[in-house]
Amino acid sequence: MTTVTFADLGVAEPICRALAEQNYVNPTPIQAQSIPALLEGRDLLGLAQTGTGKTAAFALPILQKLTADRSR
Repeated sequence: MTTVTFADLGVAEPICRALAEQNYVNPTPIQAQSIPALLEGRDLLGLAQTGTGKTAAFALPILQKLTADRSR
């Protein structure tokens, strides 16, 4: 079985590096399913148990967009 990384999902390298510094290398299932869609700008409704990473699933694409907008 292949292990997915945040970089595989399209998360920018600086964000991946910051995640790795906090020992977050592999996304949870809710993150792996939602991050690519959110990075594409699609609407998403995600349901998962408490503690599965929903906040990061939504926050990482937002941070990436804010970072990209700021650099323009």
